[in-house]
Amino acid sequence: MSVSQTPIIDRAGIARTYTAIVPHIRRTPTIEVRPADFGLAGLPLTLKLELLQHSGSFKVRGAFANLLGRAVPPAGVVAASGGNHGAAVAYAAQTLGLPARIYVPSIAAPMKIARIRDYGADLVVGGDRYADALAASEAWQAQSGALPVHAYDQAETLLGQGSVGLELEEQAPQLDTLLVAVGGGGLIGGIAAWYAGKVKVVAVEPETAPTLYMALQAGRPVDAPAGGIAADSLAPRQVGNMMFPIAQKHVAASVLVRDETIRAAQIALWDKLRVVAEPGGAAAFAALLSGAYRPAADERVGVLVCGSNPTDTEFVR
Repeated sequence: MSVSQTPIIDRAGIARTYTAIVPHIRRTPTIEVRPADFGLAGLPLTLKLELLQHSGSFKVRGAFANLLGRAVPPAGVVAASGGNHGAAVAYAAQTLGLPARIYVPSIAAPMKIARIRDYGADLVVGGDRYADALAASEAWQAQSGALPVHAYDQAETLLGQGSVGLELEEQAPQLDTLLVAVGGGGLIGGIAAWYAGKVKVVAVEPETAPTLYMALQAGRPVDAPAGGIAADSLAPRQVGNMMFPIAQKHVAASVLVRDETIRAAQIALWDKLRVVAEPGGAAAFAALLSGAYRPAADERVGVLVCGSNPTDTEFVR
């Protein structure tokens, strides 16, 4: 992939990006499950198990897209993260032999912090929320000249995350609807750009961090609450400016789920499938369990299970 300052976020751009990053990522599997196993009705559900990706989340796709598609200076790369993006950038940098400095807030899960350290990055922990880590990373970038790799508001990030949609369309071309968890919006923005209305893309967010929900109501990105069980992955201050026009055009609906329902989804995924999902990774499935999203009887639904670095594993019984 050639270096470009302003790549277009569309199907062609996502396909080109996928060609560049595919040697470094996993083509994660899909499985079909019976809704009745979870007390639901309807046709079989398709789960895309992106939590089996390198570093434990979809974020590694965007990380490689940035490091392969942009010029990296001798100072290396710098990123701010709730944890998963930092682990992904650290993994990609280690793979490509580049220095990386990662900033995370104090709420980052110990498992995510350990992953970042294991991948050899220079790790800085401080502040209470992602916004604090971002500010610190921007100060370091200005001082060092390192390449900033934004978790969601960067074209290459969106293009990389959009490759989830490319894979899923090949694996499950029959889908009518796809449920996707939203934090800053890089994942759903990339996926929605790929499908471009061919599949109904539904955003799922915690009630405690309704970032895209509030932005769609306001007609622009606005500050939202940033708390709850999934705060380390789904609670930025605002959705990204780059993804928002894509969401306005191609995200069909936005629904909210309670923290207790997210935890119930973690438990259900473990009990029935032996899948260990973090809160952010289980949020999309929580929309079905809670009834926040109710599919029609003949609707073929896909659910993206996108992260496997939980804050705790108390639900694993």
